[in-house]
Order: sequence, then C-alpha cells, then structure tokens
Amino acid sequence: MLLFRLMNFIIGYVTITVRGEAPEKFINMAAARGIFLWDIARPGEHVMRASVRLNAIRPLRHIARRTRCRFHITRRVGLPFLWMRLLHRRALACGAILFVLGLYLLSSFVWTIEITGNNRVSSREILSVASAAGLNRGMLKWNLDSSAVEKALKEKLPAISWAGVYLKGTKVTIEIVEKNIPGEKDQSPAHIVAVKEGIIKEILVFNGRAVVKEGDTVVPGQVLISGVLLPATAEQEQQAGSESRVNQPAPPRPVYVHAAGIVRARVWYEGYGEVPLVEKGERFTGRNVTRVCMKIKDREIILAGPARIPFSRYREQTDVKKLPSWRNLHLPVELVISKYREVESYRLVRDRAEARRLAGERALQAVQEQLPQGARVVHKQLDELAVKSPENLVRVKAFVESLEDIGTVKNFVPEEEPGIEVPAPLSQP
Repeated sequence: MLLFRLMNFIIGYVTITVRGEAPEKFINMAAARGIFLWDIARPGEHVMRASVRLNAIRPLRHIARRTRCRFHITRRVGLPFLWMRLLHRRALACGAILFVLGLYLLSSFVWTIEITGNNRVSSREILSVASAAGLNRGMLKWNLDSSAVEKALKEKLPAISWAGVYLKGTKVTIEIVEKNIPGEKDQSPAHIVAVKEGIIKEILVFNGRAVVKEGDTVVPGQVLISGVLLPATAEQEQQAGSESRVNQPAPPRPVYVHAAGIVRARVWYEGYGEVPLVEKGERFTGRNVTRVCMKIKDREIILAGPARIPFSRYREQTDVKKLPSWRNLHLPVELVISKYREVESYRLVRDRAEARRLAGERALQAVQEQLPQGARVVHKQLDELAVKSPENLVRVKAFVESLEDIGTVKNFVPEEEPGIEVPAPLSQP
C-alpha cells in the first residue's frame, strides 16, 4: 500500500466527482477499460467520488459522454502539480535550493573539536599536536585522516596510551586514555578530618595516628587521623619529666606523613515531605503535535505540522537550530521545531492514610538525596507533624540514621601545624 501511494504521488493523481443519472455505469465502464479507480465513495444519490491517475483523465472524458455523466476535478495531488506551483513561484524555488546547498556546504566543514578523557595532559597540547597532524577547525571533513591524527597523538605525547578520533556531523571528538604510572601517589603531609558531625563507630588506621576513639562525638573539620607521628607518647613524656635533660641527646623531631584510613560514624539526617488532601493542578493528556518552521528574518514558513494548534490549553517546547556562522557571515535563517503538548485540569482527593504514605515517601526521598555514596541506613523513623484542623496538608518528617565514612584528606604545611612544637637541641654546659 505504501509503495502504491508513493508511485501515485510521483506520477500524480486527482480526485474527481461524477454527477449524472447513472454514475455507477461510469465507474463500471472505466474499470472495464482498465482504468484503475480507488477511494470510491458515494456522498449523494447521483454523485460519486473517486481517485484516478493523471494520465487517465483523457479516456474518462469519452466514458463520460457515453454514460451521459459529467465529472470535475476537486483535488490535485503529486509531484507534477507541485512542480507547476514552483514554476509560478520561482523565487521561492530558488531560495529553497540555495538553502539546501548552503546547509550541505556548511555541513561539509569541521566546526567543533571536543577532547575527553584527559586529566594530566592539557587540551592545548592535544590540539597543538592534532593541528600539526592536519586536524583544524574549518577544514573539510573529507580531508580528515583520523588514523594519522591518532598516530601523532600517541607518538608525540608519551603520557597517552590510546587515542581515538571520531567524526560526527560537524563535530570531531578526540578520546584520550592516559597511562597509569605505578606508585604515583600524593605523599604530602595530610590529616584525615571529619566532613560532618557524628559519633565514631569504628576507625581503621592505614597510615598516621588516630586521635579519636569509638564513641567520641566529632564535628566538621575535627582531625580524626593525624598526619603527625610524635616521637614519644604522653605517658613516656611524663615518666621522663623528672629526669634531667642535661647531657641528653636532642629529642627526635616529629615525622609528617600522608594520613590514610577509614573512619565510620553514625550520622543523622532529617527530611520533610508534605502532600495535600485535595490536589488541583494541570497535567499532560498525552496528545501532542509538532510544527516545523523555517524562519527567514521576521518571516516564518511552515514546512510541516498544522497551521493552527488543535488544543485550547497546551505547553510549548521550542528548539531553534541555526546555521553556524563563518567568519563575519551570519545567515538570517533558522529552523524552529515547536512541540505543543495538551494539558488539562484535574482535581484529586486523597484519604489521610494515602496522603501520609506519599508524604513519608517524599520525606525519605529528600533524605536519600543527602546520603553520600556507600552510606548504609541502619534506622528510619517517620513522624507526622501536627497541623491545624482546616489545613489541607499532611506533613511528615523523616529521621534516618546511617553508618558512613566521614573522613576526608586535608593537606597541611608542617611549619604551620598548630599544637606541634619541634624541640630544639640543648646547648652543652
């Protein structure tokens, strides 16, 4: 059926209305002589309507005289008729051809170069090497040799282990995979500090010195694992306090390390949710139409879609596509794609139990958005808040307890570290 309609559109067809005493005889005689008719309908007693190809109009005139009927053309469809219309509007035809040629010409160049995956290697270095290999903005797409650019990136940038160059439309994407250097870690002095308030549940030290213990309450910014290793414990210092330091060697200096470890704590969160018992608003019905227009300066030409929006209430979403500018040339041509979605008013009545359930879900969702990745929820509690009797809302507050790692690395300068005094050697008597 699709192929049949396509062929008829290319050849051209018309819809005719036949009037007479016996329009059925007209249809039967046309079919007997091999003239194909379709979409046959009878809107009146002595009236029939049918579609027929354009090359069958002349034979139908002879049949009309034989059956004493008259017919006239009510609709013309197909390429021949579109071509005749364009011949009478040559300026529009030339403009459309120039527009298509302009789109093809401008889409033949590379306008955007995007780099992804690079952390240590700067984008400027990558663009410089790619430019030397022949990749530049404004070049013709068919002059791009992707394999040559990839080879140049891997040869001239030792930090890159793999490179891929992909062309899509007028955009070239350079994907980079950098080499992993074993043992490359940050060894600068650093503490593990708390990022939020909580009660310590467990602490595991990989490097450094723990300054809190299980059950301690910590606040944001408090040091959990110190990066300062002291030469002696406080107990040893107290025992040695009564001894004379004369003729004793200078005490060793503290050792500064990059602290590492896991500090899990119990953290509490609060969330709030509310749901009306009677809800009013607007929602989408699912019906929508799309209109495509070509805008030339202040004039719009509808290329596809309805001329009038069939909805009384709708929401509009517009996407404007412009031709890329080239040097100082800016073409005042835009393609505007507008989507119109129908909306309707609604009124929803809920009972109190349903509203309480929905409000609790919203409160828990608000808490879920605050939880960091890896946090484990150990306890939940939902409390309905008291409201005034005439109020149309159900309010619920959620209390959630989680177990999570609250430590983060914070670098410090040893000379500026507070509370640490490096002892100076004593002079000999």
